[in-house]
Amino acid sequence: MSLQVVAVTFGVVFLAELPDKTMIASILLASRHRPLPVWVGTASAMVVNSAVAVAAGRLLALAPPRAVDAVVAAVLAGTAVYLVLGKETTQEREGAQYAGRLRSDHRVALGAFAVVVLAELGDVTQLLTANLAAHYRDPWSVFVGSAAALVVVTSIGVFTGRRLVRVLPLHSIRKAAGVVLGGFALYAAVKAATG
Repeated sequence: MSLQVVAVTFGVVFLAELPDKTMIASILLASRHRPLPVWVGTASAMVVNSAVAVAAGRLLALAPPRAVDAVVAAVLAGTAVYLVLGKETTQEREGAQYAGRLRSDHRVALGAFAVVVLAELGDVTQLLTANLAAHYRDPWSVFVGSAAALVVVTSIGVFTGRRLVRVLPLHSIRKAAGVVLGGFALYAAVKAATG
């Protein structure tokens, strides 16, 4: 396992997921239910989604490395544009839709798990994780970095999200993450072009 790959994956996935609808759904679920079962459900779902993304990335790894680098650059650039230009109200609406109303702790955890697994299928961070798994050809390191980033974001959403959004507005988080991911996209594009 490569700690460098874990760290890069963690950073990229963390930045992409922080202002995402799952973070908002986590905040809303935790505001309506006890935080611990919400966290158990959402964190478990994020680990499952990371595993699915890494498995998809293993298939993508069969492509030539320059093609994978080009796809990684395109996904990062698309994510950066989405974060910089996307509307916060869309994310808030989607997050509220996923929050729903649940009752017992057991049902809250299962409901949060189901909501997040479905909400994250094909999501930007899942695509990023698949591309990183193909790019680095180190599935365990990418899985650890991605799963850790997603669990940390979920933890922030569940346990401190409401306070965080009051101090640092969602649009500021989105714009900063978009700019950083734009830098990663430029680096990946140069690498793809120069081989």
